[in-house]
Amino acid sequence: MEAVHDHSHDHHVPTGIMRYVTTTNHKDIGSLYLWFSFMMFLVGGVMALVIRAELFQPGLQVVQPEFFNQMTTLHGLVMVFGAIMPAFVGFANWQIPMMIGAPDMAFPRMNNWSFWLLPPAGMLLLGSLLAPGGAGGVGWTMYAPLTIQQGMGMDMMIFAIHILGMSSIMGSINIITTILNMRAPGMTMMKMPLFVWTWLITAYLLVASMPVLAGAVTMTLTDRHFGTHFFNAAGGGDPVLYQHIFWFFGHPEVYIIAIPAFGVISEVIPTFSRKPLFGYPSMVYATGSIAILSFLVWAHHMYTVGMPVEAQLYYMFATMLIAIPTGVKVFNWVATMWKGSMSFETPMLFAQGFLFLFTIGGFTGLVLAVTPIDIQLHDTYYVVAHFHYVMVAGALFAAFAGVYYWLPKWIGKMYDEKLGKIHFWLSLTFFNITFFVQHFLGLAGMPRRIPDYALQFADWNMVSSIGAFGFGLSQVFFLYILLKAIRSGEKAPEKPWDGATTLEWTHLPTPAPYHSFETPPDLRN
Repeated sequence: MEAVHDHSHDHHVPTGIMRYVTTTNHKDIGSLYLWFSFMMFLVGGVMALVIRAELFQPGLQVVQPEFFNQMTTLHGLVMVFGAIMPAFVGFANWQIPMMIGAPDMAFPRMNNWSFWLLPPAGMLLLGSLLAPGGAGGVGWTMYAPLTIQQGMGMDMMIFAIHILGMSSIMGSINIITTILNMRAPGMTMMKMPLFVWTWLITAYLLVASMPVLAGAVTMTLTDRHFGTHFFNAAGGGDPVLYQHIFWFFGHPEVYIIAIPAFGVISEVIPTFSRKPLFGYPSMVYATGSIAILSFLVWAHHMYTVGMPVEAQLYYMFATMLIAIPTGVKVFNWVATMWKGSMSFETPMLFAQGFLFLFTIGGFTGLVLAVTPIDIQLHDTYYVVAHFHYVMVAGALFAAFAGVYYWLPKWIGKMYDEKLGKIHFWLSLTFFNITFFVQHFLGLAGMPRRIPDYALQFADWNMVSSIGAFGFGLSQVFFLYILLKAIRSGEKAPEKPWDGATTLEWTHLPTPAPYHSFETPPDLRN
């Protein structure tokens, strides 16, 4: 019998750019997601600065109102779909296989495709600015009937959202399959790190809500080009129907952004408190409760559309209910730190910033849950302040915490701790200068999405704009810290955070499974 020929060395392993185009390695793909999201973050940030430059003083000075509206629209879409969501998917790709002792993700080629759908979608989204009629001043929510009158840029946005949705759904299927089927022997569901739990729950949210958004933009598309009247009152349709469909996706979406952030914080706080996470099972159940409730409260975005008062009451009370599991999480994080041996490296500082500011965002959310108050504050800067406390001080600060926390594991080098702390204090200070004063503007009645405003709002707008430019420059500083660490960072010690990572297991009566985080299994591309 002829000897079996070994083909393993025959195929050429691509290098350079082709390595990343063809990669099926979860670490490479995680890095791609993170760099893509950071680039989109900078693009979305420049758009925010255009908005704040225009609002620096009353009157029209920097851009035309049409272009201002396109900036508000694209700033939202780019930040949500281009920056924050891909960042947390990047964390998921890097960490989940290592945390559960899997060799890679369940579907490595689909993983590659999930990522490579993003750059063309991003180009379509940004390219809509150059199309006739531009991206349209429809807001990131793309409400009908505004979307019917727009030019080709609107079609490009719809197509971009379809592609982004495909990427999210495939990524989610991959994450769910990996977590349910590829855990190391001995790792039961209730022994998984909380970051893995939060992503399992988030992936289910994505699979359930993304197709709803696809339906909403597809109906918009057929209204625009195929003579349907889903949202056209003249043809028997209803523009409020669009709002119901959109927010049935849009409310779970804010938790799709927040829940992975909770997972990162639940890894960082125990490490730097040198204590296991307090109340692990209650954290899992609280996260699940938040996810389920997020599908039952969508119309609190719609108190002003003329709902029956019974419906308003239901949405008010259901929304307030979400405060309970969220309060459980905050309590558990604080209890984890209680009497811990705490230290305040950069990841912990960002986690503290998250805890404090996200809680403020939660309280203003409770304020807006109260129907009569919301009717007054609807579409004012109070709402803008509220959701930026949740999205920026919440999700973005958690993402920064995660990057600083895992960077030594990813690149094998340490970042400059002193510069990291400076980045935190700059971000924290300028964030509050930018967004805290917007509560005052909103309470005084300043509407959002306007390029010009009454003289009474001038002072706080000037403060807010100064803060925004400071915040933006701080993130360029963050890029410098990253590049400095990658180029010339000191070699990371074997256990950069005092070996506190093993604390995941200490709440268990049983010993840790064979695959601990300390020694991930050998991986081959």
